[in-house]
Amino acid sequence: MSLRELARVVQTSEVTVRRDVRALEAEGLLDRRHGGAVLPGGFTRESGFPQKSHLATAEKTAIADLAAGLVEEGEAIVVGAGTTTQELARRLARVPGLTVVTNSLLVAQALAHANRVEVVMTGGTLRGSNYALVGSGAEQSLQGLRVSKAFLSGSGLTAERGLSTSNMLSASVDRALVQAAAEVVVLADHTKLGTDTMFQTVPTDLITRLVTDEPPGHDDRAATELQALADQGVQIAVAGATGNPGGDQVPAGRRAPLPGPRRGHVPGSSPLRSTTGLGDPTTPDRGRVADLRRR
Repeated sequence: MSLRELARVVQTSEVTVRRDVRALEAEGLLDRRHGGAVLPGGFTRESGFPQKSHLATAEKTAIADLAAGLVEEGEAIVVGAGTTTQELARRLARVPGLTVVTNSLLVAQALAHANRVEVVMTGGTLRGSNYALVGSGAEQSLQGLRVSKAFLSGSGLTAERGLSTSNMLSASVDRALVQAAAEVVVLADHTKLGTDTMFQTVPTDLITRLVTDEPPGHDDRAATELQALADQGVQIAVAGATGNPGGDQVPAGRRAPLPGPRRGHVPGSSPLRSTTGLGDPTTPDRGRVADLRRR
């Protein structure tokens, strides 16, 4: 719809409409076009960092708090780009002996002054909309890497397709990050549950764990999607769930038995512990991280 039409409908000036449209775009509620505005593009358009950083901020903080508890001293992990992973990185600064491989400038910046955390950046071409390194350089720098966990976010998550994003280059790098990890942890607030976007990054059968927030009681779509993900074996960790400040569960009223062990988990051990041995700096896998660091 054009700005002129909007001004006519709401009976105000085009100057006022233009200002209001800018504010709505910043909140991710619509997309500006030349001379007008449209509803968000869904499958085709990805919001930029300014828009994403203002969405579901409390939920992202709670998710990051819970996800940080999955990381142990001395681990080597990969962390993908995104506003939720940026929140996670801020909390990882307190984990001693940690090695973080990332393609995100925002993640690296959050850890830049952490004395006991080593940050390894991939190569690649800078994608300014989300401050991430993408392209063949980023993917090649991840070849031969092996870490305990990958922490990723995206634009949408469904039980049918898994995690997805609206940008092809970002999706390709995220797939390379997944290949480097023994376990895949997806960080997604409830607004992304049931949303599907163009490019699949992590199919559902490769997602070890989902860390999310508790959907509002009226959000049947998110609750249904959580149940479907649990039915497919994804371990669900809900931040702020009633009576469960950090455990695995699906929303009340749609409760299901917890799924069994996923890839990289040894029966009888804690599901939150890595079983790859990357905490030991003498292992060959740790050496691969050191190789990447020297590039």
